[in-house]
Amino acid sequence: MKIAFFDYPVTLAEPPKTGGIRLVSYALARRLARAGHEVLFYGSKGHYQELEYHEDGITYRRIPESWFDKILEPLNFLDIWNISHPQRPFYASKLFYCEFYRQVAKDIQAQQCDVIHINIVFQFVPLMRAYNPQAKIVLHIHSDFLPLFDPIIVEKHLKSVDLVIGCSDYLKNQVRKYLPHVNSQTLYNGADTRHFAVSNHHNREAKKKDIKQILFVGRISPEKGIHVLIDAFNKVVARYPQVQLKLVGSETALVPWYTLDRKDPQIQNLHPYYQGSYREQLQKRIASNAASSVFFLGKVPHFELFEYYQQADIFIFPSVWNEAFGMPIIEAMSMRLPVIATRGGAFPELIEDGKTGLLVERGDVDALANAILRLLLDDNLRTAMGELGQQQAVEKFDWDHQAQKLLHQYQEIDLLQKSLNHPSPTLPL
Repeated sequence: MKIAFFDYPVTLAEPPKTGGIRLVSYALARRLARAGHEVLFYGSKGHYQELEYHEDGITYRRIPESWFDKILEPLNFLDIWNISHPQRPFYASKLFYCEFYRQVAKDIQAQQCDVIHINIVFQFVPLMRAYNPQAKIVLHIHSDFLPLFDPIIVEKHLKSVDLVIGCSDYLKNQVRKYLPHVNSQTLYNGADTRHFAVSNHHNREAKKKDIKQILFVGRISPEKGIHVLIDAFNKVVARYPQVQLKLVGSETALVPWYTLDRKDPQIQNLHPYYQGSYREQLQKRIASNAASSVFFLGKVPHFELFEYYQQADIFIFPSVWNEAFGMPIIEAMSMRLPVIATRGGAFPELIEDGKTGLLVERGDVDALANAILRLLLDDNLRTAMGELGQQQAVEKFDWDHQAQKLLHQYQEIDLLQKSLNHPSPTLPL
């Protein structure tokens, strides 16, 4: 089977150095290639001279920058300045880097791919279908953005899609409710549970530490709820001074305000944090007695996160929006860390409250502080939750399992198409 992956034009056609959507495609593509399938990944050319690059069985196809897309690029400001219609933003239109996607569609046609695996950019399904009428087209979504757009336009764009994949049941159920006639399934994101693994020896050594470490991994962005975490940490330090908070993640990758669900009251509360520097606002919130215990560590290459998970005692993911998944949660669980997260989006699918971690309400500082203190004060509870979490990560979320499931979903498209083209004869009563 010949499979083509792509997402945004800004994505370089090379193996990813950080997490996110790129990591999902890369993890799945590597395993599909290992299973004997021919895998292509399309992205921008960037500063590279070569238009094709091979690594880990994946062929990276590089698309040069287009003068036409450069002319249209200023239209992005229609979204940034809230001028565009909220249900029909420019970034969801067919003009959004349209020449880049036309080149991708044309090259996929020349490569004669069997499957076109599109991440996020749903509006280009018709373009891919026009150039590749025989291919199976799969749209892979990673956030709950589809209901934000004009349903008539979305339905029109997805008329020729063969399958929509959501990275959680939370997303899949949204699609089924919003677009009941579209074939939709769940494919969880995962973790490399062989890389993110910890020894029993390290667990024994960890219990001897005088200072406990709390870890967050993700964007330092308002929707991730870092301000809520810092407010909670101030309360924790007042009762348990022997603790540190380490924040790992990019401070420049803020999710734009206009892409969030502004009807959600929790999202409405985030608007002030988009005024000025979010990092500066966070620094001002840190209490004087906690100032020496909070560390902003910046962006870290994905596979170097291992040591930060290994040093931590508790992992926290305090998102105030409804997250579609949360890969750092699975990586932390794989490293036997108990997890505290918010009760929203897909998190209840990832964490068994009271067994592999604790769930608190979004934006609730006191509940988050109490959950942190509960785990800090109970070594046995942390250990038990960590062990159960690791078991669940390996059994349910390992990338090998997800790649096998994806391949099965590709094959199911053929069976569905055959059943639609050749319906079973009606049996006489």
